[in-house]
Amino acid sequence: MKTIATKAAIGQSVVAFSPHSALKFALFALGLGVAAMVSAQPKDSTEAEIEKYRQMLQDGNPAELVSLKGEGLWKKKQGPKQASLELCDLGLGPGVVKGANAQLPRYFADGDAVMDLETRIVHCMVTIQGLDRNKVTARPYSGAGQSATDMEALVAYVVEESRGMKINVPQQHAKEREAFARGEKIFYFRGGPYDFSCASCHAVDNQRIRLQGLPNLTKTEPAQKAFASWPAYRVSQGALRTMQWRIYDCFRQQRFPELKYLSPASVDLITYLGARANGGVMETPAIKR
Repeated sequence: MKTIATKAAIGQSVVAFSPHSALKFALFALGLGVAAMVSAQPKDSTEAEIEKYRQMLQDGNPAELVSLKGEGLWKKKQGPKQASLELCDLGLGPGVVKGANAQLPRYFADGDAVMDLETRIVHCMVTIQGLDRNKVTARPYSGAGQSATDMEALVAYVVEESRGMKINVPQQHAKEREAFARGEKIFYFRGGPYDFSCASCHAVDNQRIRLQGLPNLTKTEPAQKAFASWPAYRVSQGALRTMQWRIYDCFRQQRFPELKYLSPASVDLITYLGARANGGVMETPAIKR
């Protein structure tokens, strides 16, 4: 499939269970129970029951194990330069992880570009550790039920360090404002075989796909809540999913050309969504169906 960048987008039977399988089965059974409860509820209480389901699963969120793996990777010296990512500046100074994700994406002078978390981590792996960019980005996402990739683990670690922090995606630099403007255009850009845009699903109140509510991202509170809950552990896939994956999968569902990992279009759209969510409180890694 083709890739898409900013210019293209806007005119520019089970005998034994492993521990992992047992967890997934238990969560599935719990989900069935919640679904049964939901079906007996009035329509306007569906989302509240789904939220109770998420809250029940949040204690013991499997993302915690992914985060532990990520912390080990963050502190491990590796690559040709035998350096750790503890030297990486995520925007609050070299080695500062606490609260950093709540202020991303942002402009970085050393790359003269606006970067989201994953773009910045890759930048540090290349410049600090001397790793090959193509190899680092070759497999950013795990398959359903597979072990987390290094990138997913690193993201889980960093975002957990911003849990409870207020979202404050900066818009002071000219390139940050330009990224926001392009991201807004992408959000409303209609295309593909069904003439969809992000706004087709996320600019209307009370829309839902199956049991999944679709937040109206043009309104402040839903925008804050949505942005604050990604990255997240997706129970149905047995995997932690990053924000880059979330945008990639939205493009897939719109039947757009395949979104290239770390493309400018993805960073611009994340910038728009992040800045729209300013003032909210980070809840990542959250848990999804």
